[in-house]
Amino acid sequence: MSRHEQKEVPAARPLPRGRHGLSPDTVRASQRDRLVEAMLRLVARRGYAATTVPDVIAAARVSRNAFYAQFADKEACFLAGCERDLPEMIDSIRAAASGAGDRWREALRLGMAAYLRWWQERPEYAQAYFVELPRVGERAVEQRDAAYRPFLDMLGALAARARLEDPSLPPLRAAVPRLIVYGATEFIASEVREGRVATLTSWAGDLCHYTVTLLAGPDHGIATTPSA
Repeated sequence: MSRHEQKEVPAARPLPRGRHGLSPDTVRASQRDRLVEAMLRLVARRGYAATTVPDVIAAARVSRNAFYAQFADKEACFLAGCERDLPEMIDSIRAAASGAGDRWREALRLGMAAYLRWWQERPEYAQAYFVELPRVGERAVEQRDAAYRPFLDMLGALAARARLEDPSLPPLRAAVPRLIVYGATEFIASEVREGRVATLTSWAGDLCHYTVTLLAGPDHGIATTPSA
């Protein structure tokens, strides 16, 4: 698979019919995965409001009882789907940035490229997460805010590395990490809403420049466009 190949939310994979020898935990895990995959796929294509529990059950090929054994309602299933793969994304960003050594700008460049590429390769997930999730309600907004915490922590660590490299940099203002995360997220969401998820990596240079300018000051922005 090329690094720019898109990865759609996978189709549900039903368990074998009849006796299969799988443990109850394995069956439940399979059903849960199929339900959240079906939910994300349908929400991305139809919108959250137009997606129903019967739709999801049919797409996942499980029973109504199996759905409600896993989730209290449609919202709970959707929120579980939206947060399921975020740890994988965080790991991919950290792994990419680790190749920069102690060079904080290079760590940012590599991490930003990995972040944008991750979403670009998952257009249905991006549609569900960036466009539909904020429309769901208070619980969804709270979950999204909680999901920002690793990014705030990474930016705080990046700012500390920057000041070790260059002690002349001014102290980091408390609001800066939040301004970066919320600002970049809304920019990416606007691209996804406009149907441009396939070109997210083209914005890596601008987003790096924006981030460096806020973290270090206007005299330290990145002028060149990082490769994706």
